[in-house]
Amino acid sequence: MRGRPTWQGHLKLSLVSCPVALYTATARSGDVRFNMLHNTTHNRIRMIPTDPETGPVDRSEIVKGYEIEKDRYVILTEDEIRSVRLESTRTIDIERFAPADEIDRLYWNEPYFLLPDGKIAQEAYAVIREAMKSTGRVALGRLVMHTRERLLAMEPRGKGLVAYTLRSRDEVRDPAAAFEDIPDLLPDAGMVDIAEKIIAQQEGPFDPSTFTDRYEEALKALIADKERGAGRTVQVEEPADTNVVDLMEALRRSLGQRAEPPRETAPRRTSRKKTPAPAPRRPARRRAS
Repeated sequence: MRGRPTWQGHLKLSLVSCPVALYTATARSGDVRFNMLHNTTHNRIRMIPTDPETGPVDRSEIVKGYEIEKDRYVILTEDEIRSVRLESTRTIDIERFAPADEIDRLYWNEPYFLLPDGKIAQEAYAVIREAMKSTGRVALGRLVMHTRERLLAMEPRGKGLVAYTLRSRDEVRDPAAAFEDIPDLLPDAGMVDIAEKIIAQQEGPFDPSTFTDRYEEALKALIADKERGAGRTVQVEEPADTNVVDLMEALRRSLGQRAEPPRETAPRRTSRKKTPAPAPRRPARRRAS
């Protein structure tokens, strides 16, 4: 089911345009969400805006402020905020085309399905889609959604187009700054070779059906049991911590190789004669009474 569109408007390529609609491509309806209840009455808890000095306040008394430093705010009215909002042009104007591998994965954000909106849009939509397929390019455009201007990347997928909102430069942190404290370490070539073989052994296609959130599944099972009146506790297995002392040995074991056993040292020859083992003692004879 498509559900309700998140956005409706036009997709425009130069002088060619067609009505389109955006639908969210992901769903979080299966996530376990909890409500806060009173421990005795089990009534839903209401969040009441409260001033730490005067107590509960009415929502009409609340204004929006941007903190510029500790306990200093710039106060903005709703009219002032509305005055700088971008107008929703209801048009995704394709500005340029770029190879997909030139867009850093850090910038990719939420996925959407971009569909033709009505039969009249289908022909122009198909022309844009097929042209993108043949050139192997991703289309970049802008749209205003939820009062914010967003950069959009669109790529063909089957009979349709998938669109991703892209993060802005200010939203993405510099990877070089994040990794600057990692030392420039050149690992042993033999260890790297074994690690590459381990990777080759575990290579396989990506199948999202094999990946489940074990914590979410455990919560759902617990809730189902509680609903039936059979309460139980559920513990998700966690991988054991590994204290790797000999990295090469751990890599070899991972690859299924056995480490070479230590060479036995030949016993030293000695001129001393071996001391014969003592003869077993005979049991003492009993005296006749």
